[in-house]
Amino acid sequence: MSAKLSVRGLSAGYGEIRVLDGIDIEVPAGKLTVVVGPNGAGKTTLLRALTGLIPRAGEVELDGTPLPTATAAIVAKGLALVPEGRQLFPQMTVRENLELGGYLASGDEREARLHQVFKLFARLAERRDQLAGTMSGGEQQMLAVGRALMARPRLLMLDEPSLGLAPKMLDDLLRMVRRVCDEGVTVLLVEQNVAKALAIGEDAYVIERGRVVLQGTARELARSEHLRAAYLGAHAASGVPEIGASTTTIQRRRRR
Repeated sequence: MSAKLSVRGLSAGYGEIRVLDGIDIEVPAGKLTVVVGPNGAGKTTLLRALTGLIPRAGEVELDGTPLPTATAAIVAKGLALVPEGRQLFPQMTVRENLELGGYLASGDEREARLHQVFKLFARLAERRDQLAGTMSGGEQQMLAVGRALMARPRLLMLDEPSLGLAPKMLDDLLRMVRRVCDEGVTVLLVEQNVAKALAIGEDAYVIERGRVVLQGTARELARSEHLRAAYLGAHAASGVPEIGASTTTIQRRRRR
């Protein structure tokens, strides 16, 4: 069963440095929500705060109940993070890395989950006995997603999966992420590649300097002049295809 995440007034940072300042985000159950923004905007900090890796202030609820602050308890609630940089075990095989993702499951259940991951990522099935460190960047990213899926998450969070990937490999990966969502897993995707993220997302948020400055459906934001000028560039903006409805429901938040 997919999960609904509600974030209200979230603040977080590192020591005395506050990176996020009053973030409000709703991630509907069974939907793919994207968070985009420039380097240093606070996107990774958001995911680290949600997964208990750094302290947070504010209200975070999963299906209407407060989300724990301890990472182990958060994972037990059904959240899984695919971190930036993948963080695989390079001297272990594809299969061994995947098995670590499902280490809490029984032997039979773990095998069933492996079968599902190999069905989703055929390339991983072909390379099940290959060392993770010898794979391409795109294959490693697929493995990182597959390892997270081995925990059978209700909410899957991905941090900048496009980093270091060739366009074709990125398209393949995002297609699989979209499929995961279509099969019932809520997805929160944090991504710098605005065009790619909006192409597969349903709801979207733009974060700048630790605050949400723009929100709406992915289709609405794809037509937002502010977003197109700021992140797609003037020339790219003129070539963005017309998609979806008007932008009348987009909310522009003024910085305090």
